[in-house]
Amino acid sequence: MNCSKRFIAFGGIVAITFLIKFNTLLEGYEKIGSFRGGDLQKETWNPLIASGVNDHLLSVVIDNKQYTNEEYSLFMDNNLNIMVPVTILRDALDCSAHVYDKKRLLVEKHSNQVEFLAEEYTASVNGKKEEIVSPFMQKGSQFFVSLNDLAEYLDYTYSWDMQENEAQASDKAMSAAVVPTKYDLREKGRASEVRNQGRYGTCWSFAALAAMESVLLPEERVQYSVDHMTLSNDFNLNQYEGGDYTIGMAYLASWGGPVYEADDPYGDEKTESGLEPVKHIQEMQIIDGKDYEKIQEAVFKYGGVQTSIYNSLRSSQSSSPYFNKETNAYCYIGTEKPNHDVVIIGWDDNYPKENFTVDLEGDGAFICQNSWGKDFGESGIFYISYYDTNIGTHNVVYTGIEEADNYDHIYQSDLCGWRGQLGYNKESMYGANVYTANGAENLVAAGFYATAKNSQYEIYVVKQFEDEESFQNMIPVASGKLSNAGYYTAEFQREISVEPGERYAVVLHMITPDSIHPMAIEYAADEESKDVILDDGESYISSNGSKWVSIDTVEEANLCIKAFSNDQ
Repeated sequence: MNCSKRFIAFGGIVAITFLIKFNTLLEGYEKIGSFRGGDLQKETWNPLIASGVNDHLLSVVIDNKQYTNEEYSLFMDNNLNIMVPVTILRDALDCSAHVYDKKRLLVEKHSNQVEFLAEEYTASVNGKKEEIVSPFMQKGSQFFVSLNDLAEYLDYTYSWDMQENEAQASDKAMSAAVVPTKYDLREKGRASEVRNQGRYGTCWSFAALAAMESVLLPEERVQYSVDHMTLSNDFNLNQYEGGDYTIGMAYLASWGGPVYEADDPYGDEKTESGLEPVKHIQEMQIIDGKDYEKIQEAVFKYGGVQTSIYNSLRSSQSSSPYFNKETNAYCYIGTEKPNHDVVIIGWDDNYPKENFTVDLEGDGAFICQNSWGKDFGESGIFYISYYDTNIGTHNVVYTGIEEADNYDHIYQSDLCGWRGQLGYNKESMYGANVYTANGAENLVAAGFYATAKNSQYEIYVVKQFEDEESFQNMIPVASGKLSNAGYYTAEFQREISVEPGERYAVVLHMITPDSIHPMAIEYAADEESKDVILDDGESYISSNGSKWVSIDTVEEANLCIKAFSNDQ
């Protein structure tokens, strides 16, 4: 009798293993009746299937982008649904996805809005209540949602291949606009607080930090210090003279900040030294001028976008022929260059052209947040026509805001960041910065600028660097393609260990279409950067990666290439 029981148990295990391997029953698991006369209910059967799936390499392919459980916390739950972390949704589904108060998830794409409540077996789909099998949930510090439900309610195809242990989802409406015709971050709780720059020329800093604060909302509500950004940077600058987005980018990329407003309050014309950044900014994308579709997608997916305009107003109380106080609508058409930064927090494609003081070809406006307090416009907000000369010409979105413990060390010699460009009159060139390891560390990433859209990069490391001959020993560690210009961090595919005192080089090969100067450099480009320190780095350049020369023989400059490491 004991042998018979063991045989029955073994037979059941074999049957389960067979079914897991060949996937004949995932789509119809409710039809399973019995094994050798005994009922095997879903409560017993489903966990066995899920365990078999989760114990192997599980992959999800969404619009040809692959995600695996080796890199991300994907898993199949006991309802046989693939659960994906909310953190990948924005880029995987090209959508807006945000968690409110750690209990409500709002996902938006095209004209669809899907809202999930934690541990609830219903979802609101465009205002209509729908039953779901696997609720939105928190597991550890991460939030998860069913890919099956997202696919159904966002108009995606969905399929499961058990032999490959892979789920696939594809957008049925790939040609349709990702964003709706009207969108306002205020309505989503994703617009930062309106502030007042007062008598100072600090609009550029208010715009940069307000855009960053917006990107973190609604999950994290913070306020960053404008005083610190404007007074604790590496430029020859005071708060009255003004600045621009490149200064802010350099301050953030170098880990100069941000710091909290409470630790360095605004308006006292002094800054607190010794403050450590509370976030590390690892990516800032520059959207091509007048690419309104990309600007809207950035606002939709990430949050506020910093942009520049020509502002003919001098204060919240002044008047201008380009500003309609009755409708809070502004449009400048002329040849003046930008002199003011604001934050795009939304748009309305059908905003009436009649609301503006100038004759326009058509409707449409961006919804913009100013830094003149709530007495200006619509509690600090105004509308700028799509036909304004400067709106959308210079745009920054802060896409890589990470925790301050992401890397242990930063190596850099470009505290003033991207001030100019260098090249060999062709679209590609090599550059390298040499650093000395402070301790036993692993090199894990590099930071650099792409000077135009559609740039390709390759990154190498040279250990035990001695001189130009050392470049023969380059180790490939990363490569990729970038859609937009901006500042980026590339994670290495393999860690490179260095010993205390070891000199090493980080090599960047940039290929930028239609460019003759593809490499970003730091140098004394203008009044603001005239005091730049250029003897703190060791840089080399090459046309082809074979013959190298010191950058000092060509230009008084530093290459904008940073290295990031962790302690061993």
